[in-house]
Amino acid sequence: MTYQALWTCLVPPSQHGRDELCATSAHGMRIRFSDGRELLDGDSGLWNANLGHGNTAIADAVSAALRDASYLSIFRFEHDYARRAAQALVDLAGSDHYGRVLFSTSGGSANDVVMKTARHYHALRDAHDRKIVVGLRGSYHGLTYGSFALTGENLGQRMYGVDGRFVRHVHPNDPAGMRELMEHSGSQIAAVVVEPVLGSGAVPLEQDYVDELLRLRDEYGFLLVADEVATGFGRTGTMFASQRWSGRPDLLVTSKGLTNGTCAASAIIVSRGVADTFEAHDAMLTHGETQAGTPATCAAILATIDEMRRLDAVAQGQRQAERLDAALNHLVATHPLIGGSTGLGLFRSVRVRTPDGQPLPQSDVMPLVAAIRDAGAIVHPGVQGVQLFPPLTCTDAELDELVECVLAGVEAHAAAGVRG
Repeated sequence: MTYQALWTCLVPPSQHGRDELCATSAHGMRIRFSDGRELLDGDSGLWNANLGHGNTAIADAVSAALRDASYLSIFRFEHDYARRAAQALVDLAGSDHYGRVLFSTSGGSANDVVMKTARHYHALRDAHDRKIVVGLRGSYHGLTYGSFALTGENLGQRMYGVDGRFVRHVHPNDPAGMRELMEHSGSQIAAVVVEPVLGSGAVPLEQDYVDELLRLRDEYGFLLVADEVATGFGRTGTMFASQRWSGRPDLLVTSKGLTNGTCAASAIIVSRGVADTFEAHDAMLTHGETQAGTPATCAAILATIDEMRRLDAVAQGQRQAERLDAALNHLVATHPLIGGSTGLGLFRSVRVRTPDGQPLPQSDVMPLVAAIRDAGAIVHPGVQGVQLFPPLTCTDAELDELVECVLAGVEAHAAAGVRG
């Protein structure tokens, strides 16, 4: 057997080595592949290149940091790049509420840090029984062992021996279910971790549900965590989606848009209340990662924040979201194969029907993604359809082209099914 050295993630070995899946370059909203095709990127990379591919200001900042500082660590050390990036993130999220930043290398590892931080916080307050962390069914928080347990989708956790003894899951937008859990186990719960918009299916948390989470936090004393790995950096219409909440989370996790996808980076923005508890006890959180918060990563964070402001990217994203809303609403109203749309901002799901009017079977989602790719665009598999994550800076013409490719792919997939 001939092996390809690269073990591609989330693709069966029979599909490894295909040139149509091997990208060679990316610029703006276009990605070129080894088979010669150039496709419209309706995924913003992996939902992370919010400013499009190839931003030169961010690239220049990373290059300068590599020449100036190469590698410096925040593992028992500090450096100026990390100090400045941490302060910039606190200021961005709101320095009246947030006070500290922990750097990590991915959304999954950041959620591992969140779980440790929450349990340590309660131990410092002599609440040693608070070990349970609550997530939502259908949520996605990563695939490292801690975050894999917290993820609310069935992705093989039992097969991999993931330890879920101290994790619970409840349904999203179900206040009664959360209240019932609190009444039964509230004194043992360390944190509730929620995505403001669930990444699987693009399901926004309803405002009444968030209000109830905030009320329950005040009553039961758990930490409320906003996992904004996907929703942060303008993706849903504000810099962070939780800025729309009536109260603020205790911990805010950001990753994907943090460096515009250029570095392996994440950050946990910590409220002053949580940070003050650690400082009052002079307590050291036992966590560290070799590549977390390096000069190159922190330079990318600082440059991304500057570019978001220079490009007025949040406002641009809001305008494009309105355009996408109008296009998707029109399709839902007029096209028999488009069953609905969910989501917020430029974080959208398109629900698809079969020719006989039934919801698209989940087994048909990947063939639909392939049909849309054949039509010229990359999109993300979703629940009974596909998900769209165009960059905040996309043009009107690019957004229209994306919608046209989706529709062409939907129609081609339906036609192929009828012929089959």
